[in-house]
Amino acid sequence: MTSAAPTAHAVILAGGRGTRFWPRSRKRSPKQLLNIVGQKTMLEQTYQRLAPLFPPSHLRVVTAEEQAAAVRRQLWQVPSQNVLIEPFGRNTAAAIGLAAVHLLKKESGDAIMAVLPADHFIGKPARYRQIVRAALKIAAEPGALVVLGIPPSRPETGYGYVECPERAKPPRSAASGHQAYPVRRFTEKPSLQLAHQYIASGRYLWNAGMFFWRVSTFLENLERHLPKTYSSLMRLSRAIGASSYASTLQREYARLENISVDYALLEPASRDPKHSRVFVIPAAIGWSDIGSWAAVYELLARRAGANVSTGRVFALDAAGNLIWSPSKFVATVGVSDLIVVETQDALLVCSRACAQDVGRVVKWLDQHRLQKLL
Repeated sequence: MTSAAPTAHAVILAGGRGTRFWPRSRKRSPKQLLNIVGQKTMLEQTYQRLAPLFPPSHLRVVTAEEQAAAVRRQLWQVPSQNVLIEPFGRNTAAAIGLAAVHLLKKESGDAIMAVLPADHFIGKPARYRQIVRAALKIAAEPGALVVLGIPPSRPETGYGYVECPERAKPPRSAASGHQAYPVRRFTEKPSLQLAHQYIASGRYLWNAGMFFWRVSTFLENLERHLPKTYSSLMRLSRAIGASSYASTLQREYARLENISVDYALLEPASRDPKHSRVFVIPAAIGWSDIGSWAAVYELLARRAGANVSTGRVFALDAAGNLIWSPSKFVATVGVSDLIVVETQDALLVCSRACAQDVGRVVKWLDQHRLQKLL
C-alpha cells in the first residue's frame, strides 16, 4: 500500500450540524454552508485557502445527504464524485475512513491525506499554507502522523490539548523553517485549574483537529486500534465503482464505531511509538473554531464593549451585543452582552455568556418534533 512518491490530497470534513448557530444553522444549511464571518461561506473560505496547494481533483469533501447538493453548488470547481456522502453521522474516524478507502481505490495505492475541518476561521492564510506544506512533507514518511497545534492564548476548557516536550531544542525541522515536535500525549478538555497549569508549563498546544498522514499509515493504525471499523471499510472499498456500492455503504457504515479519530487512533498511537510516530507542528495562524455566537463576537468586535451588527440597528446605552438581523430593524436600549439572531421563522435572544447552550434549543425542538425549525 506504500508508494515512493504519493500524491497529496485534501479531505474537508463538512458534515456537522452546527447546532450552536441556530437559528441560522439548520440541517440543510449548517454552519459550514453559511457566511458566519465574511461574505463567503465557511466552506468556500476553506476551499480558497487550499486552492493554491491542491487542484480541485485532489479535494474530497465528506458530508451528509441533506447537505450534499449545497456543497456541490458552493464548490462547483470540485468534481461531483469527490463529494462523499455519509448515510448517517459516525464521527470523524468513520468520515476520514470513508475518504481514505476512496483515495485508496482512486490512486491504486498510497496517497497523503490532509484532513481539515470546513468550519474554522484562519486569519493568516499564507502562513497556514506554509505550515500545511511542512506537515505534508513529514506526513509523506511511512508511519508518521502529524497534527497542527495552536499556541494557546488563554486557559481554555473547551478544547483538547497536545503535550510535547519542552521546545527549546526542537528535534527536527520541516519545510519553511517550521519545527515539528514529538507528541508526548493527547489530553481531553481540562478543568480550569488544569488548563492554567497547561498554559504555565509551555508544553501544551490546542488540538485544532487538522491532521496529515499517508492513507496506508492511517489504515494500518485503524487496523491496529479499531479492527472492526477497518474490516467494514475494506468491505466497502471493494464495492466502490460497483452497482452494490450504495447498499454496501448503508450496511457497512452502520457497523462503524461512533468515535473521533483523536480517541480512536491518535491517543493510542502516541502511547505506542514502536508502530507510529506522532508529531505536532505549532501553528500561529490566527485560528478560531468559531464554536458559538460568542466566538463570532470575539472575532469581529473591534474593541471591548463594541456592538457587532448585521442589518439596521439602533443602540442606546447598549454595549457588547451581537445582532444579526438583515431584514428587520432592531433597536437596543440599555442592554449589554446579548446575542440577537433573527431569521424568517425564528428569533434567538440569549446572553453571550450562555452561547454554548444554544444547542440545547435544537435538542428541545427535536424532542418536540418541530421539524420546520430544525
